[in-house]
Order: sequence, then C-alpha cells, then structure tokens
Amino acid sequence: MSKVLFILKRREDYNAIVHSHVGLSTGLYNSASFVNSMLTASGVESMLEVAIDNNCIDRLVTKHRPTHVIIEALWVVPTKFTILQKLHPKVKWIIRLHSELPFLAGEGNAMDWIGDYSEFHNVYLGVNAPRMMREIQTYMKAKHPGRIWDNGRIIYMPNYYPQEFVSKKLDKNKDTVDVACFGAVRPLKNHMVQAIAAIEFAKRIGKKLNFHINAGRIEMNGDPVLNNLKGLFEQLSGRGYQLINHQWRPREEFLELCSTMDIGLQVSFSETFNIVCADLISQGVPIVGSTEIPWAVPAWCADPTDSENIADCLASAYNWPKLNVMSNQWSLKKYTNQTQQTWTKYFYEH
Repeated sequence: MSKVLFILKRREDYNAIVHSHVGLSTGLYNSASFVNSMLTASGVESMLEVAIDNNCIDRLVTKHRPTHVIIEALWVVPTKFTILQKLHPKVKWIIRLHSELPFLAGEGNAMDWIGDYSEFHNVYLGVNAPRMMREIQTYMKAKHPGRIWDNGRIIYMPNYYPQEFVSKKLDKNKDTVDVACFGAVRPLKNHMVQAIAAIEFAKRIGKKLNFHINAGRIEMNGDPVLNNLKGLFEQLSGRGYQLINHQWRPREEFLELCSTMDIGLQVSFSETFNIVCADLISQGVPIVGSTEIPWAVPAWCADPTDSENIADCLASAYNWPKLNVMSNQWSLKKYTNQTQQTWTKYFYEH
C-alpha cells in the first residue's frame, strides 16, 4: 500500500497565517491539505509537512518513510534530487504543478527546472489540469526525441475540495451590493476589468458598490494592478463606489467573510481550479467565473476581456442566486468526486 507525504515550502514573502504556520501560501496549503485529508479518509496513509528549505526534505522523509513524496509547486532545486535519490532510492518523487502555462510563464525558471526534473528516473510531474498535462507531454517528447519518454511519469492530479456547503438568502433590500473579487492581486486575476464590470452592474441595479479584494498578497508584478484599483475608486470617492481591502486570514475566518458577500467574481484569464471561487460557492454565495475554472457552470461564466458581458452575468447571478448556487455546488461536487477517484485509484495501483 502507498504511503504519501506532501511537502510544502514555507514562504517568507507571505504574511498569511494558516493554522499554526506563518508564511504559507494559503491556496497551496489548502490545496494540499484538502487532498491529504481526502486520501486519509479514503484509506490511503497520507501526511503533510512544511519545510523551511531544500535541506529539510531528507529529515522529513526519514521521519515518515513514505513510498511517494509530493513536492507542492516548484521550489526544490533539481540538483537536490541527485542527493535525495541516493538517500532514498525507493521513493517516488512527484513535483506537483498548480498552474497553467500562462501563469508559469511568469516564473523565471519553471521550464528549466521542469526539464531538469525529467532527467531523473524516479522524479515524476504531477499536473492538476488536462490542458497543462498535454502541453507538458509535448515539451517532454520534444526534449527527449531520441527515445520514447514515459508519459506515465506525467500524472494527472486534480484539486480536491471538501463537500461542506451551506445556503443563504441574498438580501436585495439593502442599498449596497457587496461584490467579492478575492485572491492574490496579479495581472492574470483580471481585477481591473472586473472592477469596471462591478461598477456598471451596481449602476444598473441602482445600488452602491462595495468591491472587496485581498490586498495582503501581491504577486507577479501585481503592484500596478493594486495601484490602479486604488486610483479608480479614489477618483469615484463620494459617488457610492468603495474599494475594501481585506488582509489574508485563517481559513475559517475567510469562509466567514465570504458568507457576508452578495456575489463572488472570479473572471480570471488563467485557472486550474480556483479555491476562492469554491469557498464563495460553499458559503451559498452566487458566483461569476470564467470558463478557465473547470467546475464552474458555463452559464455563469463571462468573457474576461468584456466588462459588459461580466456585468450581464453579474445581473443574471443577482436575479437568479439560488439557481446559480445550486448548479455550481452540484458541479463542484461532481468534479471533486471524480478527483477522489483519480487520486485513490493512482495510489491503490502504485
């Protein structure tokens, strides 16, 4: 039977607090934690640890003696596996990628490291999106043209989300509409277009707007995005449009915050799952996403380049909140059920 160990890296540039760990990417931690808990509940022995750096890995593997080690995201220097393979020759190492290519293109050494990982015989690549899986397969076949590169070394490992859903009633009597556009501030999250769409939507329904964001994490040249968001709402000061910044907080507190929203916006340019969107819909909040979110119902998805289309979808979600929530919760359940089958099948067979 497989014994799985997830290892995340503590990040000094994050001020988020996740349980007892300071300096973790909340999205990455939640993603690994959800899968870890699901595997345990499914009868697969699974553990999760947080490392300070590459030098902690040997100690953690020695402590737990796993058959499979899943490194969450790209942080282990490829040459480290020369040492780790000698110390733990029977371990299967899986580097789990959490992004599509547009996002990885902003990571300075992603393609170099992925290529270097492929040179080690027992280092595998875990991918959480089918399109990304095809693209990595193309890369590997091009890199190793002289031999048939084993596609079994690229593993589909989709995200899981706990099926804990609530319902709530949308209050249309108040004079303000609260629209959440949570998530790390970075260009591919598309905050600016969504802000304009939210302003248009609030104008249509004759209400003031509170546009909620997370200002605690700025990534991949996201500073200009935040500055422009602030500038936009400062220019509209006194006209009923307000930008509200929230710092990152522990999961339970974040879910509580989500439950106070009227509509969630996640019309991103690139996604592989979008935990924030799942958090909103889990709290009974209607959502408008993009077709990049694999489980989001297309009827409630908008064109990320078209603010008017996003405003139309916001109006639709506002008019039919119960239908929006029920259909998206059902779709998310279906997606995560398939995820559970995919993960458990792999570790039962390997």
